[in-house]
Amino acid sequence: MSQRSERTTDTAEPLDHVESATEVFVAHRNLLFTVAYEMLGSAADAEDVLQETWLRWAGVDLATVREKRAYLVRIVTRQALDRLRVLGRRKESYVGPWLPEPLLTAPDVAEDVELADSVSMAMLLVLETLAPVERAVFVLREVFALDYDEIAEAVDKTPAAARQIAYRARTHVAARRPRGVVSPAETRAALGAFQRAVETGDLQRLLDVLAPDVVALSDGGGIKHALPRPIVGADKVARLLAAGWWKRDAERSVEVVQINGGPGLLVRVNGEIDGVVAVRVEDGYVTGAYHVRNPEKLSHVERETAVSR
Repeated sequence: MSQRSERTTDTAEPLDHVESATEVFVAHRNLLFTVAYEMLGSAADAEDVLQETWLRWAGVDLATVREKRAYLVRIVTRQALDRLRVLGRRKESYVGPWLPEPLLTAPDVAEDVELADSVSMAMLLVLETLAPVERAVFVLREVFALDYDEIAEAVDKTPAAARQIAYRARTHVAARRPRGVVSPAETRAALGAFQRAVETGDLQRLLDVLAPDVVALSDGGGIKHALPRPIVGADKVARLLAAGWWKRDAERSVEVVQINGGPGLLVRVNGEIDGVVAVRVEDGYVTGAYHVRNPEKLSHVERETAVSR
């Protein structure tokens, strides 16, 4: 064989490897992003974790990998755990309440009830109360249904330890998670009433649609004006929305959209995105309003982000 032929063969093998690695990675990309996002609550950091995962995956000998999906999930989980520790330090100096980075999601995400619940603002806030490894184990087991052997490899624990961590995390989440699933029709009706009440500043309409124990949170990141602390109770939240949020000194519009698999409002001021309000509906009433105004967190509401499990 000539030297030229040898060079051609040597070059082809790495190219074939890259193409195969890329094909597998792309096939699982949405799932990997969703794992990272649910662990981090930040789309920007989840994208960074995906880049790190790809770099590691590209260097793997694929012939030695039996279950490629599980292998990729293991890489992304470990990278997300490392990033979680960095985020923890970052949140300690965050100005005002911290909310997850919102995603504009496709309507079909809401049809997968378990997926929609797992990426909802309310659930992501509950996951924030878990320790990093607990959060990883809960997400991998409860959302993606990985077996304990796979989870154990991802978090560097024994299967028995992973099972105990899962039980502990599940108990913790069950005590804090939203109360139940609401039908799409009920959600649309409540969101429509909430939108009309906010647009008009009608106090009584707001009181009619807000649950007695409704919680309002807002995140401006020290860049935009936001609530310094959570507001609890229908009367306080209604008065806040009626008097403060819907200002008359700018051209504002409100569009109903899907935020994190659930109902939400996209707010524009003078045609520019000013923020989003993700809404939690239970028993026909709004029980949570999560208002994100930090411009550094709004890049993923300009176009749909694909999530899957």
